[in-house]
Amino acid sequence: MAAERRRVVLATRNRDKLREIARLLDPERFKLLTLDDFDDFPEVEEDGATLEENALKKAREVAAATGLLTVADDTGLEVDALGGRPGVYSSRYAGENATYADNVQKLLRELQGVPREKRAARFRCVAAIVDGEREVTAEGVCEGVILEEPRGEGGFGYDPVFFVPEVGKTFAEMSTEEKNAISHRGKAFRKAAEILMAWDGGESSAN
Repeated sequence: MAAERRRVVLATRNRDKLREIARLLDPERFKLLTLDDFDDFPEVEEDGATLEENALKKAREVAAATGLLTVADDTGLEVDALGGRPGVYSSRYAGENATYADNVQKLLRELQGVPREKRAARFRCVAAIVDGEREVTAEGVCEGVILEEPRGEGGFGYDPVFFVPEVGKTFAEMSTEEKNAISHRGKAFRKAAEILMAWDGGESSAN
């Protein structure tokens, strides 16, 4: 049973997200699969009102369909000046087929004229882990500021405009290792990795 649990499905097709998450899980202990490893796997509709609802829904549906331990996450950018938007709509803020650049440009348009001291924001990530009867969530948060224009060539999504004052860089100016060390996703998935290792060892961390 423990050997079977070493196969973990990451409920995503986002290669950028996968690249970051893969560095946080021990490849010697876990064989990582994605939705692309399964034929004709239907998309899970992310219609939850919260990040936790979306993450749990994805994890539950994928775990039920594959019979494997599944990890899913949902991430949102919360901007204080916009009342917490885009939040759960972050990946489709400019429309269902929006590109990263489309979302960033809409965000900057909505913040036009807002002074730097009022552009506080945070990335929030909720990772859900589901294995049959057991399920648990782990959350990570990273505080920052939305810049007036993009900086940096790395990362993805809103990374070029999300500035972390304690580091003095945007996410897009950081290496993957730098970003993982402080990011919302890095924090959530380090917690998730601890839970996976406990479950793999036959212990239950779910409450």
